[in-house]
Amino acid sequence: MDYSDEIKNRLKRMEGQVRGILRMMEEDKHCKDVVSQLSAVRNAADKAIATIVAANLEKCILEEQAIGRDSSKLVKEAIELLVKSR
Repeated sequence: MDYSDEIKNRLKRMEGQVRGILRMMEEDKHCKDVVSQLSAVRNAADKAIATIVAANLEKCILEEQAIGRDSSKLVKEAIELLVKSR
């Protein structure tokens, strides 16, 4: 699969957020603030997962339709992947 620059940039921002969280921990910031930032990273990861699965699903469905196959199995697999990721 070809990953877009948008998704790569999203992951780079998450990487920066994680570094910031580590810095907060080293500076003994309040746990409420650390957990809040961790939650933001988790939400960003969830969005990245959904974006990747959706893009891949769309590509696979179009390929299956082009050769005349039923794509319902792909949809089920994508749903299972999303559920598993959470």
